[in-house]
Amino acid sequence: VALGLYFPRREYLENVYIDEPAGVPLLHIHALKDSHKEVAHFHLCQNLIISQARSHENNWFQIREKTGLLYLSKSLDREDFNMLSVGNWMPLSKVMLYVFLSSHPFQEKECDSATRTKVFLSLINATAPACSSLTARQLCFTEMDLSFHIKENKPPGTFHQLQLPSVHHLCQNLSISYKLLAAEGVPFRYNENTTSVRVTQSLDREERERYELIAKCTVREGFREMQVEVPFLVNVLDEDDSPPFLPNGTDTADAVVEFNRKEGTVLSTLTVYDADTTPIYPLESSRKKYTGTIITDDPWISETFRVEHIFDEIHFTPNGSQVRGTRHEY
Repeated sequence: VALGLYFPRREYLENVYIDEPAGVPLLHIHALKDSHKEVAHFHLCQNLIISQARSHENNWFQIREKTGLLYLSKSLDREDFNMLSVGNWMPLSKVMLYVFLSSHPFQEKECDSATRTKVFLSLINATAPACSSLTARQLCFTEMDLSFHIKENKPPGTFHQLQLPSVHHLCQNLSISYKLLAAEGVPFRYNENTTSVRVTQSLDREERERYELIAKCTVREGFREMQVEVPFLVNVLDEDDSPPFLPNGTDTADAVVEFNRKEGTVLSTLTVYDADTTPIYPLESSRKKYTGTIITDDPWISETFRVEHIFDEIHFTPNGSQVRGTRHEY
């Protein structure tokens, strides 16, 4: 079932300082395709969420529809900060924006696309710090973990840019370069020219559920050099595309019923494996997926015997990597 374009991250974080000039790029949001022909269009809903009970019209932030670049369209001054903060004494105020995604251009005030992600902006009641005062970690990466979710069986595409747009814009006297450290053969490529990371082929969760890479950043200023490394994680999301299977192909179990058996005696068991899904909550959702039913016209059999269904999470190891699945026992 085609579900359309999607975001590889559930939320984004960025800092915004007082008196940063209009036009400063804040962050790059990416979308991945469900089918090759799709073209991504990004749209910003014109409300800043300040708290559960309070919002304000967005006069400061815009997003480029075709590239997903979020930028400052109007400088945020102290008066703006006081208006958007919960209390004037706070050194920091957090607001939230919704970014919407569609394969078609948005109408001007359209905000009803089902596909959206959250952008949390920390408004800091201070001017941007000097680049020389920032650590390598602050110059290279945001506070947010580099963790992504990519659906299996979908087209390849770019899903992240390592370079921080705001740092690149404000700290042009620094040389900041990246590398993506990974085992040979993983389906991800780093482009040094754009600092973007791309998944190069369709993924299969039943082959590998998680990829653990390292993003390495080097900052050079004159003769000084600093390096920092952070985990770069990709989780593969399941599409429920593989049927359940029986161990060793065994689809039959014999049951021998002797006289004077007590109620609750187990007569026979049959095991079914499902590498495609894991036990989910509420538990009834997993139980209903594969039900155990006695098919008979004999009322005595229906009254005397029952099928009980228990299940638990297990791990398969295709190609040496752990993949979660479910064992159903009847």
